[in-house]
Amino acid sequence: MSHFQHCSACGIDVHAHIVPEHLPHYLKNKVAPASWPSMAPAHECHRHVMINGNVYRTVSDKCWDVPKRLDDMHAMGLAAQAISPMPELLSYWMDAPDAQVLLRYLNEQIAEMVARSNQRLVGLGAVPLQDMSLAIRELHHVMQMPGFTGVEIGSNINGVVIGDPRFDPFFAACESLGAAVFVHAIKPTGMDRLVGPAPLQQVLAYPSDVGLAAASCITGNLMVRHPRLRLAFSHGGGTLPSLLPRLQQGWQVFPKLKESVNASPIEQARQLHYDTLVFDTPTLTHLVQMFGSTQLMVGTDYPFNFHERHPVQRIEAAGFDADTAQALIHHNAERFLGLKDMA
Repeated sequence: MSHFQHCSACGIDVHAHIVPEHLPHYLKNKVAPASWPSMAPAHECHRHVMINGNVYRTVSDKCWDVPKRLDDMHAMGLAAQAISPMPELLSYWMDAPDAQVLLRYLNEQIAEMVARSNQRLVGLGAVPLQDMSLAIRELHHVMQMPGFTGVEIGSNINGVVIGDPRFDPFFAACESLGAAVFVHAIKPTGMDRLVGPAPLQQVLAYPSDVGLAAASCITGNLMVRHPRLRLAFSHGGGTLPSLLPRLQQGWQVFPKLKESVNASPIEQARQLHYDTLVFDTPTLTHLVQMFGSTQLMVGTDYPFNFHERHPVQRIEAAGFDADTAQALIHHNAERFLGLKDMA
């Protein structure tokens, strides 16, 4: 993987998704869960992702076509991309054994894409976190698959935020196995407060849920217990940069908060990683100032329409010094994903 540093396009994208061209039929001898996804033909090179009998999203073949993805990556200045399932496919709301079957299929599809990519793609798999035993078992399976560096998880699991202590065994297993963990918003809170069309879920509610998830890991002392855990948050940490100064001040003012949070919130936040997917240069500069130049990594949300099309150019145009720019473009992602260990 060291060739990333010596090519004209050397960015490493930690936030990109896949949807398989086909999804398996439900094979058990009972009625399929309503949430079991399927694919249906759409126009030209697109297909519909069907969930609960409705079109959840219409996706292009760039979700599964490796050569097209690699062509786009070069144009975006990317040498490598960590690919993970479209978050709605994480399926925490299914019975865990059903979800495990689907997620195993998704992990195998990711493995096939990685194998066809000439080391340009690395895998972030999926696990059924609604069942701790099955999740840890699938995590072990994922980390034994060639080309996988970790997993993607949701910001909450059926409404339970990831900083809740009940997920500690999973994070302990991730720390032990050296698995990178990328946190993406899913089924966000606050949907009842949005005024406007459905895309506002992605635009406004996702960052809110990611911010609360990251804050829960700080107030829950996750990194205090697991200091070697490599944990990253999508969308620049969402609302966390705005919440963090209040949390730090509250930690200094309220004795009960000081007693329950075992280390400075800002210090804990600087142990976490974040992608650069904020669509704004001043915001990106602020994130580097707040979290440190070692904690930010390229994120694009490719190949969906709402993605960053010029991630490396945006970093280069921000006016960072050369070392900071290279850290954001590829060095930090190499460390987060453990790519040097795979070389």
